[in-house]
Order: sequence, then C-alpha cells, then structure tokens
Amino acid sequence: MSRKRFLATAVLAASVALSAACSGGTNAANEGGDGDTLRVSSVATDRVGTEALIAAFKKTHPNVKITTSYADTDQYQSTLRTQLASGTAPDVFFAWPGNGNPGAIEVLAPTGYIEDLSDRPWVKDIPSGIKPVTEVEGKTYVVPLTFAGIGALYNKKALADIGGKEPTTWTEMLTLCDTAKSKGKPLFALGNQTNWVTQLADYALAATLVYGKTPDFAQQMKDGKATFAGSAWKTALDQYLEMDKRGCFSANPLGTSVENAVSQVAAGKSVGMIHVTSGLNQLKAEAPSGTEFGMFAVPATDTAADTQMPGAAGGSYAVNAKAKNSDLAHEFIDFLATPEAVNIYAQETGNLPGLPNDQFKADPALQPLIDAQKAGKTVPFMDQLWPNPKVQNEHFAAIQDMFAGKATPDQVLARMDEAYKG
Repeated sequence: MSRKRFLATAVLAASVALSAACSGGTNAANEGGDGDTLRVSSVATDRVGTEALIAAFKKTHPNVKITTSYADTDQYQSTLRTQLASGTAPDVFFAWPGNGNPGAIEVLAPTGYIEDLSDRPWVKDIPSGIKPVTEVEGKTYVVPLTFAGIGALYNKKALADIGGKEPTTWTEMLTLCDTAKSKGKPLFALGNQTNWVTQLADYALAATLVYGKTPDFAQQMKDGKATFAGSAWKTALDQYLEMDKRGCFSANPLGTSVENAVSQVAAGKSVGMIHVTSGLNQLKAEAPSGTEFGMFAVPATDTAADTQMPGAAGGSYAVNAKAKNSDLAHEFIDFLATPEAVNIYAQETGNLPGLPNDQFKADPALQPLIDAQKAGKTVPFMDQLWPNPKVQNEHFAAIQDMFAGKATPDQVLARMDEAYKG
C-alpha cells in the first residue's frame, strides 16, 4: 500500500534517517559481506512478527548477527527503492505480492532487484490460490508468510452494549449504524487521514459488488473490455458515501489517523473498524485485558449468500539479488517457509499462514475469513492485480478528495481509469 513517492533527495534523507533511527539487532549495520551478519527490513506494522522470526532463527544460529530496520509503509517503499538502486538494500526484505505499489514484486522483478527463488524447496507448498501473485512470468520471487483479509473487526462488548448483532445484509448493517449512533457511538472508526486506510471500505464492498459478481473483472480490465467507471465500482463508492452520510463512521475521518481509529475501537468508543486482519493484534495490544474481538464480512447486498471477503497473500519476503550475504539470506528465507516460522509470523501479525499447515491454531476472531477461504468466497486484494502503482496512489488521493467534498464517485473512478492506462 503506497503513497506518492517523495522527491529523490527526500527519499535519500529518509534512508539515512531510517538506518540511524530504526535499526536494531546485535550489532550495527554492516555493509560488508560478513559471513555471520544478515540485514533484514520490514514494514513497521509487521515489526513484532519479524522480531519473533529473528528470535526463533537465532536459536539455531546463535552466532549470526541480524540487523533490522523498519518504517511506515509509504516511507518503507520509497526508501527501499532508493536502497535497491544504490546497492545498499538489506539482504532480505518485506515485499508485496502481485502489483500495484512500488514495493510489489511485479515492479521489482523486471529491474533485477530481487532474486528468483523458484528452486527453493518450499515453492511447491505455495497454495494455488495465491501462487500467481508470488510469481512474475512463472518465476517465484517471494515466500508468502500470511494470508490476510479485510473485514469488520469489532469490540464484542461495544457491540453488546448497543444491543447489536453481526449484520449479514446491507440493510442490516445500515440499521446497525443507526442503532450504534442512537447509543452515542459510531459503528466504525475511520482513519482516512492515513491514506492507505481510504481503500479498505470500498475494497470490502467491491469484493461482493464487482469481483463476486464478475470474477474475471480484473482480466476484463486488462483486456480493455471493462473500466472502473463503467462497473459496479460506482455502486461501491456510492455505498461508501452513503455509510458516511448515515453516520456509520466516526466524526472527521480525514482528521483521524489509523492509530487513533484503533484506539477508539480498543476503548469501545467505536464498535469496530473495517480493517485488515493484522489490525486484530493492534487492537488487542491497546485494549484493556480481557477485551474480546470478533470479525464479520462486510455485506454489500441484501442477499447474505452474495457476500465475499477480500483475502490474499499478505506479508511476504524477498531476497536482494545483490545481497551482501547471499548464503545466509538463503538460509533465512528457507527458515521463513517452515511451519514453525510461518505460524509464528501469522500468530504475531493476526493473520492466517500463507503456507497452510496442521500445526496452526487460529485466533477465533479470524474464523469468518477461514470459512470464506474454505467456501471459495474470497477475492484477491484489488491492487495486486492492477498494472502499476499509479492506480492505487490515485485511489488514495481521490477517496480523500471525495470525503472532502472535492470529488464525486464518478470523478474518482475516472481518475483511476486514467491512472490505469499508465
């Protein structure tokens, strides 16, 4: 998930600041190819999971020195590209499956920045449903550690306090918005000040309205036979605005950060939030001890059986094609593909394993995503199938404009169609 790129000089400065302020490990960063030193980077939201993986790896590699760096998503993507171009990128780093942002493998692989991992022993274990977004032209470039989803995460006590229950239809959800509002709290906290959050609600709606009803919609767009503006994306955006006007969302979404939105739900000031499944652990970390959370798929029609959930390969890692310590990078990436590592990462980030195994015990709150996955009622994250990062960047900016009253749904989609052309 991305924002517009910083100017090159700003990115370089961010890179220096990132190395100085966000690094960790047993030793300072080492630019040489020391046989027992490995450099790893990831997004800040997955820091806990990454640190847990490193701790597990070091149990069998006690003499290895691992230095780490983390940054928020937008800064991470910009800094990573600068590091890769200058030959200073980490040995192993977080990368996005599919396409649609500057840190995605379909953007990085053609430049020769990431290593072809097709010969690694774990490639055969990648599920067929997510395999296409781990590959570029038939070659595997990442190990997918998680299967993530987008749904309505909610505080169970807050839902009980308003006398509500999980909605299964669009009308039921709007009615629940009214009920929550009458009890003095919004149904959903919304942090649209954080640009990547802008996409979550319409992704959740479009999963049913667009991709559930037209499974080959992404291919139709690729073939020039469909557009955002001429599709049910218009309905998704209309419903997004209807939810806002109905009072489903917290006050002033454009002045609310994702961190503030999480805090609202954790404290029970908002019932829930439409969010990625990794947000579950963030909620638990902030909530009072004993607080329970649940999740439901966001309905977009009045036929419950129609409802689909966005679900796709999430946290993934690649190997720098010019890694300073290639051998150790391979050892680490192979470790990441083991059931032990996959389960640690999924547990710590609040997701499901990207490489399924019988040893994983999922958080009960994730059961709706598990059920949807088993029933074939998930669709890929939309941006993973877009041809370039411009579409997502325009999507973010246009949704913020829509909430500011500066753009209509038709104008938002026209801008996305223009960005799709490249």
